[in-house]
Amino acid sequence: MTYRNLLIADHDAIREITINRPEKLNALDRATIAELDRAFAEAGADPAVRVAVLAGAGGKAFVAGADISELADADPLAARAMSRAGQALMRRIEGLGKPVIARIDGYALGGGLELAMACHLRLASEKARLGLPEITLGLLPGFGGTQRLLRLAGRSAALELCLTGTPVDAARAYALGLVNRVVAADQLAGEVLALARKLADSAPIALAAILDAVLIGGECGIEAGLDYETQQFAVCSASEDMREGTRAFLEKRAAQFLGR
Repeated sequence: MTYRNLLIADHDAIREITINRPEKLNALDRATIAELDRAFAEAGADPAVRVAVLAGAGGKAFVAGADISELADADPLAARAMSRAGQALMRRIEGLGKPVIARIDGYALGGGLELAMACHLRLASEKARLGLPEITLGLLPGFGGTQRLLRLAGRSAALELCLTGTPVDAARAYALGLVNRVVAADQLAGEVLALARKLADSAPIALAAILDAVLIGGECGIEAGLDYETQQFAVCSASEDMREGTRAFLEKRAAQFLGR
């Protein structure tokens, strides 16, 4: 499958998806949102892919936001359709069943931060700037930003970033829990790839179970979350990977997980 606005590269079991609109600071227009949705659908369906990495081309921005030229002329119906499309993309990434790592170098603003927050892990360079500046356009985040920021950083930080629209630097983003790690810009790609390889070597069934349990647990009461965790624990215990993992531990060797 060819893409106009994306670059796709595979590194063994790692699928790297790069938004390639550097002249627009990788802004999300309708076409790019549709391509990302298709690319993640393909990554989710491909059994050879165990981990996905999402990045932006050009070194200046992960994604600088939604494409303002499209927003400026949108009537309420068009705006609602764009919001729904963006939210659907974020939900696809969040529920992919495979770890998705955001590699944030430069700006992650508006829809860019919303995209990063939908990923399961976020690594940022020291020069990253993250924020939700929609208030300056007379808008609020429309791709799930208010909800995911609330869950990641808490109510106080969510209100501060959304109400003021002021971006934060990488150190503050780390302190708020928006990113998992901050590294030097020239080390970011290597750090992300090392993390992706570590995850790709893990048991795929257990990875999917952990992702599902955390996602579901964050949106329901603790009793329902615990019940789902127990069910997934039982499913994993029926897998060949669990037998391999426990044998490898007892035999003091590295496990070789096959995803079954």
